Amino acid sequence: MKHVTIVGGGLVGSLLAVYMARRGMVVNVYERRPDPRENDVYGGRSINLVVSHRGWTALRGAGVDQAVREITVPVHARMTHDREGHTTRLPYSIDNKAIHSVSRGELNCRLLTEAEKWPNVHLHFDHRCVDVHLDTATCTFTHDRSGGSVVVNGDVVFGTDGAFSAVRQEMMKGRFNFSQEYIEHDYKEIAFGPNPDGSPRMDPQCLHIWPRQKFMMMGLANLDGGFTGTLFMPHAGEHSFERIKDERDLMDFFQAHFADAIPMLPDLKEQYFRNHQSSLVIVRCDPWVHKDKVALVGDSAHAIVPFYGEGMNAGFEDCRVLNDLFDRMGEGDVGRVLDAYNEARVVNGNAIADLSLRNFVEMRDLVADPSFILRKKIEGHIQRRHPDKWLPLYSQVKFTDIPYVDAWNEGLRHDRIMEEVLAMPNIEEQWDGEAVEKMVLTLLDRA
Repeated sequence: MKHVTIVGGGLVGSLLAVYMARRGMVVNVYERRPDPRENDVYGGRSINLVVSHRGWTALRGAGVDQAVREITVPVHARMTHDREGHTTRLPYSIDNKAIHSVSRGELNCRLLTEAEKWPNVHLHFDHRCVDVHLDTATCTFTHDRSGGSVVVNGDVVFGTDGAFSAVRQEMMKGRFNFSQEYIEHDYKEIAFGPNPDGSPRMDPQCLHIWPRQKFMMMGLANLDGGFTGTLFMPHAGEHSFERIKDERDLMDFFQAHFADAIPMLPDLKEQYFRNHQSSLVIVRCDPWVHKDKVALVGDSAHAIVPFYGEGMNAGFEDCRVLNDLFDRMGEGDVGRVLDAYNEARVVNGNAIADLSLRNFVEMRDLVADPSFILRKKIEGHIQRRHPDKWLPLYSQVKFTDIPYVDAWNEGLRHDRIMEEVLAMPNIEEQWDGEAVEKMVLTLLDRA
């Protein structure tokens, strides 16, 4: 494998380019959009990302973790806002571990710059993939500005071109399992600017959530003191984007549900009606590879909803796993490496899709529920007393490299145990007592 074609120059494509360049490959990256370092390709339709432990593991493996860390903000807790404006802080871990907020646009620019430092990486923007010959790893691109086309021959094609992947479309013409599911919710960016003096309007080390059961708003900090906020609501129905038709509808809605946010959003009306409303889709497919010629990486293989903040991290982990397999098996048998990649990652792609849907319910509904808060207290108590026996699901996903599928299965076991614990009489008064601890340990041994 000497010449690699990467279709898609987003976050995963640019990181994969660094990994392949470090292996001495000639890497050509083709991206349908303009260069984001020269054009605002994300304006008004972005969701801030979080880099978790497994994301840092992948970035460190490519030698770009320090370059990325410079543009991140550490986030240690959730901060919930109720309708009266009262807030509750819920730490992510008992030992103050952090996830790291980062602007999608800034991160993409930083990774492209890191990739371009390698003389064997060549970036091509405004090139749309219109055909992939799977058996020969040959791609055809049209240039969006000139209208011309180019045929690119390579040894392997990596499709990192997102949820609506052109590479995957070609693979679907053969024996290929595929499902696509739109959830009922759409999203819209609502940005919180900093105070006039540049200071943040909210605690920047918290993910701010306004949970309202059927809908919610959230905000993650940026380096400039502002926050990228996102409003998630059903496309249609009682509380939905469909119901907000004018400025009066908008302000009545925010006054009823997000009143404490209004003073922090002086340009709310302008933003709301300017920014794009986007849908959320889940993609599952199998296989992710075609012989020794083509592999899907990132959202092209496993697009998920953003409620665990793991879509990017899962894509970065794909890159790291691929690289580790090449290290272990060598580059002489690419087919064997790609088969091993497919076996390792498909099951985990499905698991993080399930985990992300689960976390949406948690963020939207449960974080404001007293039983959920009590459960978190009990889990923290058990983890402190018996760290070898209990690691909360969130910590497994965000602060370890435990495979997603193993975390999913362990999370289901935790659910069964905590359901019994929370059914104990007078649990609110004695949750930290010996009886609760003893019951949890007994159930752990039994489950």
